[in-house]
Amino acid sequence: MATISDAQRRALIEGHLPLVRHVVFQVAVHFPRHVDREELATAGSLGLVEAARRFDPDRGVPFDRFAARRIRGAILDAVRAADWAPRSVRNNARRLENIEQRLASELGRTPTSDEIAQALGITRQELDRLRDRLFRSVVLALEYEVNEADEEMTLVEMLRDDASVEPSEELEHRELLAYMRDAVALLPERHRTVVAGYFLEGRKSQALADELDVTESRISQLRSEALVMLREGIQAQYDTQQGEPDATEPLGRVAKRKARYAGAIAERSAWSDRLTV
Repeated sequence: MATISDAQRRALIEGHLPLVRHVVFQVAVHFPRHVDREELATAGSLGLVEAARRFDPDRGVPFDRFAARRIRGAILDAVRAADWAPRSVRNNARRLENIEQRLASELGRTPTSDEIAQALGITRQELDRLRDRLFRSVVLALEYEVNEADEEMTLVEMLRDDASVEPSEELEHRELLAYMRDAVALLPERHRTVVAGYFLEGRKSQALADELDVTESRISQLRSEALVMLREGIQAQYDTQQGEPDATEPLGRVAKRKARYAGAIAERSAWSDRLTV
């Protein structure tokens, strides 16, 4: 396996950050509205970092293609981890699909809603409620086959070309990157060392543990704490409407610490500087 230098790895990450936003826009169009797009972007960024760590140029696969799969996988893993759909919904979805397939095979046509409800042993109203729950929780795979103009295509083949990014999307992307840089820079020293060492420099947990004179499990804890701080600190920048600061006084030491961190991120860079990154 060929190795690449830390500088090359950082260059790959920085040069392909727009790919994260590209994949997020591709994938998120098929998710329910309550799935946070910025959290998807954060998960995708971590997928990009992981791709840079694992990339082997000798395999002949272009990095953008290799990274896109890793980014998409990281996003889908994050969505599954959120688990907004209870297991009962997933079980009902499989049961409904099996009933529809069986009836279609027996009848030689698409079954009606009344026929499906009868086969399931429920009322038409209960079937409508079930479908509504499934619709709100479903995550469609990009390989899902659809029919468009009598052609069999997959969702990924029908996605719009984002090679030319809209100006508003580009500005949003620049702002997010600026918030990310500021948030990392403002992390406590040990957390910042772990994030930079693990995600940007590709260092092992044991090496970081030796440097900081802590256990490897403590490094894992610091990494998890840092990711939570980054996510909450960046999300706080979007939770309050521009020009309408949150006047609510945070209660408790933890809440105050989070508020100070979010405030420091907001004040570190001027809005005009964020958009010209």
